[in-house]
Amino acid sequence: MTAIDGAALLNEVEAFHRRFNVFPNEAAYVAVVLWDAHAHLLDCFESTPRLAFLSPEPGSGKSRALEIVETLVPNPMAAVDASAAALFRAVAGVDGKRPTILFDEIDTIFGPKAGENEQLRGFINAGHRRNRPMFRCVGDGANQTVQAFHSYAAVAVAGLGYLPDTIRDRSVNIRMRRRARNETIESYRTRIHEKEGFALRDRLAAWAEQVSERVMNVWPAMPEGVSDRPADVWEPLLAVADAAGGDWPDRAREACVVLVAASKANDKGSLGVRLLTDLRDHVMVGIDRLPTVAILDRLNALDDAPWADLHGKPLDNRRLSRMLAEYMTADNEPITSRNIKAAGSVLKGYYATDLRDAWARYCPPPPESPLPPLPGTENLA
Repeated sequence: MTAIDGAALLNEVEAFHRRFNVFPNEAAYVAVVLWDAHAHLLDCFESTPRLAFLSPEPGSGKSRALEIVETLVPNPMAAVDASAAALFRAVAGVDGKRPTILFDEIDTIFGPKAGENEQLRGFINAGHRRNRPMFRCVGDGANQTVQAFHSYAAVAVAGLGYLPDTIRDRSVNIRMRRRARNETIESYRTRIHEKEGFALRDRLAAWAEQVSERVMNVWPAMPEGVSDRPADVWEPLLAVADAAGGDWPDRAREACVVLVAASKANDKGSLGVRLLTDLRDHVMVGIDRLPTVAILDRLNALDDAPWADLHGKPLDNRRLSRMLAEYMTADNEPITSRNIKAAGSVLKGYYATDLRDAWARYCPPPPESPLPPLPGTENLA
């Protein structure tokens, strides 16, 4: 078989996307093309990133992006209303072929008004990494047995601005926007254009066969500062870029830096981390202790903060106590309120000394005011 020029092929895939999709930046085009290609090489990797097209408003091109992806990946399976049980069985093998799962309107599954859908969330989370089967009982009545369902599969989603944190952190997130008047694309006609996508898909599959041994178990060099979960997300994509050659290795690492930085900028952390950060940066600045009633007044008065309206109610002392008790003091005791003497009376409140360890471990450094190091770590490089 004649060797396929991987860089040239990825250039063609990118050109195909550009005909029908307007992505927010160059990094997005690079990431989506690499994701298309990685879906053909899934068995070469330990993990597979999710691809998420998200936007705050309808009409931002999310569904069209997913439609173009559908023509380029192996065995696409549209799963708008698929149950977790159906997906378990599909990934286990429909006609012996693992599907690439495409969820449109993901906000109807995981949005604020859609309920938790824990089985689907668990399926998507578990399928991020190889050899993480999910176990379910199968059979009738007393004749049930435990069966392992493999969930490792490429998954792309599109929806209105909401994903559970556990899925978002495993995803390449593309923040879609409505097209500006000066941004033009071709009208996509399925009967005409999907054949062009299918032709590219078949060439991607052929190229994947040629490079699979080179891609298997490689550890691509990560850009500086990309580690942990972002590295898990980007390792397969960088491996594909390195195998393709040309300018794709450099473009891939530039895209990685841009999209990881954007993801961190949009990541507000958990509600608990937000609470700790607001206490440090807005409520207890320069104060070593504060009564609970004063803390609640200050939190609920913060602009652009969630505390005044948590599911229709302002933050109260019971919820504040429950949230802070999840974190520990430097003595490894849960953070709790203590007595504070004030104006001849004793009130319950919180001490900054009890919060400092959690501030240092969980909160991002405050701007231009780094926290002191944890005790015992002053001399660690």
